[in-house]
Amino acid sequence: MKKLWVLLLSACLGLGTLVAQDIDTLMERAQKGDADAQVNLGYKYDNGQGVPQDYFQAVKWYRLAAEQGNAGAQINLGVKYNTGQGVPQDYAEAVKWYRLAAEQGNVLAQAAVGAAYFNGQLVPQDYAQAVKWFSLAADQGYASAQYILGGMYALGRGVPEDYVLAHAWLNLAAAQGFADGTKLRDLVAKRMTPQQIAQAQELARNWKPKK
Repeated sequence: MKKLWVLLLSACLGLGTLVAQDIDTLMERAQKGDADAQVNLGYKYDNGQGVPQDYFQAVKWYRLAAEQGNAGAQINLGVKYNTGQGVPQDYAEAVKWYRLAAEQGNVLAQAAVGAAYFNGQLVPQDYAQAVKWFSLAADQGYASAQYILGGMYALGRGVPEDYVLAHAWLNLAAAQGFADGTKLRDLVAKRMTPQQIAQAQELARNWKPKK
């Protein structure tokens, strides 16, 4: 799970729709209130692309876009509060912005909120809440969330222990190339009857992502 959390934070950066524009044009659009331009300008300052790296400027532009409801900016701003780059580290603020993006259906934000509740690092540990948010991400086809959700069903964390659902979710993660999903699925299968395995396989075959 700790590896997943690191991967989520890395993947969250730069969720805006990046546009090939020169800095002056991007700045002009951002100053006029264009949220996409603001998040992209924040990304450039975040990574030192075409401008000197400046986390304070990155936060400034992320915040302007986030306050307009831009989900990519919201999760990027959450990352900044989580890491303390450009702002004082504040886990409550981090989760606040993750949650706002998650409530818009942003799959990475949903998984990030799930990870926060699972680890109890940014919020009090709550496996039921972790299941809720991982389920939303898993339902959209996010393999990491499917893997974690499968593990939670296998262990009965936040949900009743259910090897059929565990196997099905792990199978879906494995089908997307998530190697650990294959390993854990096969371990779970050793505790299942042939009928249960067949039921789980049918669930996985019939599963469709929710949009």
